[in-house]
Amino acid sequence: MDTWLIASLWVGLALMSAMVSIRVGISVALVEIGVGVLAGNFLHLAPNDWVNFLASIGSVLLTFLAGAEIDPDALRANLKESLLIGFISFLAPALGAFAAAFWIFKWNLHGAEIAGIALSTTSVAVVYAVMIESGLNETELGKVILAACFVTDLGTVVALGLIFANYNFWLLLFVCAMVIVLWLMPQFTTWYFAQVGNRVSEPEIKFILFILFLLGGLATLARSEAVLPAYLIGMVMARQFLRNRVLMHRMRAIAFSILTPFYFLKAGSYVSFKAMAAGIVLIATFFLVKMFTKVGGVFPFTSLFGFGRQRGIYTTLLMATGLTFGTISALFGLTHGYITQAQYTVLVTVVILSAVLPTVIAERFFRPDLRSEQASGMAGGVPEAKNLESEA
Repeated sequence: MDTWLIASLWVGLALMSAMVSIRVGISVALVEIGVGVLAGNFLHLAPNDWVNFLASIGSVLLTFLAGAEIDPDALRANLKESLLIGFISFLAPALGAFAAAFWIFKWNLHGAEIAGIALSTTSVAVVYAVMIESGLNETELGKVILAACFVTDLGTVVALGLIFANYNFWLLLFVCAMVIVLWLMPQFTTWYFAQVGNRVSEPEIKFILFILFLLGGLATLARSEAVLPAYLIGMVMARQFLRNRVLMHRMRAIAFSILTPFYFLKAGSYVSFKAMAAGIVLIATFFLVKMFTKVGGVFPFTSLFGFGRQRGIYTTLLMATGLTFGTISALFGLTHGYITQAQYTVLVTVVILSAVLPTVIAERFFRPDLRSEQASGMAGGVPEAKNLESEA
């Protein structure tokens, strides 16, 4: 099929998703995943090389923007909450999924490790999209959730890297380059942005994309993932974006209008109804394992920190999502021969289900009121318990 017609199909599906999202009031990211599932099964929607590239850029840019939303001051103020919630959100499902794959379903060691890593994740892409659409990214609760997501996915990427990385020259080069860039980036960008000013050619955005692509390429050579440096670069540039919200809005517009739809549609297109039917027992078991371990691990900590019932459930459900790092981990296992095509389909299906179902429930039944979130104070880095409990 002609390239332009293929592009029109993908963008048309993205447009349809946006219209459905507006009509039903569900995050456009979730609608795009659902549309991708239907298109993949009934229209035989299949990503080609340029679609894969645009989808990869979308995931990297979205991850960068999510990192840039993490206010360093809010992270320090809520460091204990973010670290503990994020760490248990990674550890509990990682151990649970590994145990189920290795001892119950008798997968080999590396296959079980991939299962544990893929199902340990929290979807930065979905959570960030939900935060932006709801406006909660500007509240203290939203910042705590985004920071906890960072901790969870950092654990996922570190685990994938430590277990499967090639300890060679490329890994050393990637680590050294990333450390140098993370150290110099805040000071250099402040000077550079002041020099180039606000121009139509957008040199600021081009510079950021250059750094993201360069580190992404080095990460790939080191058998890591391009989204890891993107997240960290976003975090170290957070103060710059807090001072320059116009630049943030421009990059957000680029990401959500043309790039992230390819990623979410592509993720949905990987789900095969036939494969789902054949592996229904595995899918159901892994999904329940992820949900029970996420809820059992995260919700007690939200209660401990005084989030209250509504905010606690909302936080727990969003931490139970998975997409970006989950699909990346599963695809890594497939391409390197650690899991089979059937096992890959099971894991990706579970990952996508975890992106959709917890988010829909959270958004429909437990989303905190934005005005009350903006009005409520934060004491000691966590929401005031008396306010939370009375509103719950």
